[in-house]
Amino acid sequence: MTYPTDRPATWFITGASRGLGLELVKKLLERGDNVAATTRSTERLIGSLEGTDTSRLHALALDLADEAQVVQAVNSTKERFGTIDVVVNNAGYGYLGAVEEVPDADVRAMFDVQIFGAWNVLRAVLPGFREAHSGHIINISSIVGLLAFPGWGLYAAGKFALEGLTASLAGEVADYGIKVNLVEPGYMRTDFLRPVSIGLPESTTDAYPAVREMVEQHLAMPGTQLGDPAKAAEAIITVATTGTAPIHQILGSDSLGLAEARVKGLTEAIDASRELAVTTDIPGVA
Repeated sequence: MTYPTDRPATWFITGASRGLGLELVKKLLERGDNVAATTRSTERLIGSLEGTDTSRLHALALDLADEAQVVQAVNSTKERFGTIDVVVNNAGYGYLGAVEEVPDADVRAMFDVQIFGAWNVLRAVLPGFREAHSGHIINISSIVGLLAFPGWGLYAAGKFALEGLTASLAGEVADYGIKVNLVEPGYMRTDFLRPVSIGLPESTTDAYPAVREMVEQHLAMPGTQLGDPAKAAEAIITVATTGTAPIHQILGSDSLGLAEARVKGLTEAIDASRELAVTTDIPGVA
């Protein structure tokens, strides 16, 4: 896929009214690109864009878990702008709690957004991308999609699933000229760890004091994170415009350090597994 240079590109972005998604919308509108921005509240999105030229904005109120609504939103974007060039699956929210504490409804709600919602978008855009032999899909993951921590089980489960989905997709669509990337940020100064964006279990147990301490530390973190969401938005635009980023594009020095630790730990686990691993082969089968 070659990023268009003879016309404004058209972006389809989910989770656009806060944080990284909102910064990306602002940067793209400033560039003069077309932006279809989905959110549960178009009023909040438009209010957050005060002072920005929104003539190229297509704001869409959307429940990502509703496949019919997603298809309608994609079709509406094509009617407005003629095509879609880049899709950014960014919608999501944090959740802190021990695995034992997370109720079924919260698990399903998380996967509705992070996996089923993203999958609905992919099914809606891929036929058009295949036909055009063009298109770029950028799925926003997290360092927690590579390395899980106690208390992050639900969020990590969603991001790990997104990582697997994206890796398979990249191989499936490569012959159609469709580019696929994962973006894996570290901590950024957004509302991600504030009450508007973080989920917590209604009831907890005193069996996991380390998780309780971790939750308290994270709820006190806003304003101290290393990552700049505006710079992260610029980096995502670079991923799209250059088309040269690896499938795993890490953002933030904190994320980079944690990813390197994950690789080291995985290498050590492979070495420790080797002796037992080879004992399960059927003898004489090459």
